[in-house]
Amino acid sequence: MWSRGKILTATGLFLLPLLFATALGQGDDKPIVQNTPPGRFQKIPNLPDCITAAVEQGDPTKGASVLMVKGARGCKAPWHFHTANEQLMMVSGVGRVEVKGEQAVNLHTGGFAYAPVRHVHQFTCVGGSCSFFLHSDAPFDIHYVDQSGNEISTEQALSKRHKM
Repeated sequence: MWSRGKILTATGLFLLPLLFATALGQGDDKPIVQNTPPGRFQKIPNLPDCITAAVEQGDPTKGASVLMVKGARGCKAPWHFHTANEQLMMVSGVGRVEVKGEQAVNLHTGGFAYAPVRHVHQFTCVGGSCSFFLHSDAPFDIHYVDQSGNEISTEQALSKRHKM
């Protein structure tokens, strides 16, 4: 029997390649010089609805990629980890990065954060909307965790009753 969480995950896995289809023609052997048109920003499966992204390079379903990400005021990606190394560089607004066991830091334009494989962290756009580049060195995924570090479903993580 498929639970709602499994259906959402399966749907997300099906839609992810469609979302990133525009990036498939971008090889690492050719230069890329572009402005991202507003229409290329789309919702990313398994992330809060207040986050949209456009692929700048690569294919996040198959390997390394660079995304331009936008978040609305107060938008939060709750505690999670990735199975790839992740780098973030703020373009606009203020993003609060919290890493388990470390002091929270508000990143401003040009601010940088690096999260190694499976390192638990969360991100919030504070004070207004924000945008940032996100580089993943392997296929993009997200695994949400509770306060104890136990993995939980996307549905649990993004529900209002589970916000930390």
